[in-house]
Amino acid sequence: MGKRTDIKKILLIGSGPIVIGQACEFDYSGSQACKALKEEGYQVVLVNSNPATIMTDPEMADRVYLEPLLPEIVAKIIEKERPDALLPTLGGQTALNLATKLCENGVIEKFGVKLIGANYEAIKKAEDRQLFKESVQKIGLKVPQSGVARNPVEALEIAKMIGFPVIIRPAYTLGGTGSSIAYNLEEFEELSENGLKTSFIGEILIEQSVYGWKEFELELMRDIKDNVVVICSIENFDPMGIHTGDSITVAPVQTLTDREYQDMRDAAIKIIREIGVETGGSNIQFAINPENGEMVVIEMNPRVSRSSALASKATGFPIAKIATKLAIGYTLDEIPNDITKKTPACFEPAIDYCVVKIPKFNFEKFQETPAIVGTAMKSVGEVMAIGRTFKEAFQKALRSMEEGYLGLEDIKTDLQVEEGLKTPNPKRVFLIKKAFKEGKSVEEVYQLCKIDRWFLSNIQEIVEFEKEIEKFNGRAIDCETMKKAKEFGFSDSHIGKLTGNTEQSVRKLRKAYGIESEYKCVDTCAGEFVAYTPYYYSTYEQD
Repeated sequence: MGKRTDIKKILLIGSGPIVIGQACEFDYSGSQACKALKEEGYQVVLVNSNPATIMTDPEMADRVYLEPLLPEIVAKIIEKERPDALLPTLGGQTALNLATKLCENGVIEKFGVKLIGANYEAIKKAEDRQLFKESVQKIGLKVPQSGVARNPVEALEIAKMIGFPVIIRPAYTLGGTGSSIAYNLEEFEELSENGLKTSFIGEILIEQSVYGWKEFELELMRDIKDNVVVICSIENFDPMGIHTGDSITVAPVQTLTDREYQDMRDAAIKIIREIGVETGGSNIQFAINPENGEMVVIEMNPRVSRSSALASKATGFPIAKIATKLAIGYTLDEIPNDITKKTPACFEPAIDYCVVKIPKFNFEKFQETPAIVGTAMKSVGEVMAIGRTFKEAFQKALRSMEEGYLGLEDIKTDLQVEEGLKTPNPKRVFLIKKAFKEGKSVEEVYQLCKIDRWFLSNIQEIVEFEKEIEKFNGRAIDCETMKKAKEFGFSDSHIGKLTGNTEQSVRKLRKAYGIESEYKCVDTCAGEFVAYTPYYYSTYEQD
């Protein structure tokens, strides 16, 4: 079909200040959108209140407005600039909410602006909790038992009908802002009131708690011809009850059977079609009961999200750029893959490695905030590591935290093991290790934290192998143990600490054994096609 010729000037809305819950990933996606639109010859008008971003660099757009992101201000910019189209799906929740408001107050219609990427009806169906629930049920999929309330009286009636515990989810918020879990009536009254105040439209979904279920996300893209592809599958290491932004996440999914994954994939494609996201990226969250495999749909973002940025880096597939090109009329089969130069964007990425993301917290700067995590996001950033196995990527990610960890090592903490496993907190993975060292079984740890047994078994294997390394205390580690240690993600300094040697001596010995890191390509196609983008990760897997 090619790009649209009926539009020449496009307005792009940024995400505003970088705050907890809405991080700088949206600067990345907005910048990618600016570049993609300019590349296609469109005039780009950008409005963002935050000057400390790449997207607000004067070279990124034809006109840059550093103005408050308020409906009346954006309306004045529309009146002055007269854009042909508004692209709201690349600036996070802020841009989406603004676009909704501009539709509802008549500005979009008055000035003849076309909404591209996602239309008003699709945004409403995805963001309005009741409409989304009805849409999902209409296509035969399950959602947790729930009800929508617009005042405290309605909220109380719904909570009594469902029974405690319940999850409170405000409509039109990002980063789980205002969401919470209420375990009793006293907690509920305060938390539901807060949720109503937080919601953009004064509406909350009160939902049956699926706390402890496994959580998954699928990143999808759809074009104007109704082609749909799944870009990346992501599994939360932590169970339901913890915001994705505060959870360790792993790509691709590790603990589903192929049948379960295909069912989830089919469900996600049905949802994006039913909601009607015309073009671009969306992410859809699911929960699965580990006891019986029951799957329910949690929510959907009809836009490029924080997870999209992670999925882009994990797969090498530029989601923000492709989403922008789809919004201006291209179809997936018309957009070339930058990495292979041969395959089009309709080829779903196939990855032959494991990606682990670990969130970063700064609780020491927020003394009055308890160092526990839940449904509202508190992390201020994240690190991502790639390896051939979960163990390798997990230990690499821990080292990347810039908190002095050598990997999954012993740390000092005031938290008791059982309490620390029951209550989600940033140090929980280290307490899992401590529990295994104290002799707890995988099943005992699982019952305390509900983290999937597969992940717990992998951590237990790291702990058990650490004992093998410690046997070489004061002497040179043998070649086989060294090779396995590197494949398990142990650094030279960590091995040195466990054996009473220096990092330098371990490295010298490792090189003498011929055990060197090699670099593999992030190529989106698992080596089927030549990759032209120099994007690599190191690993100790031997060819």
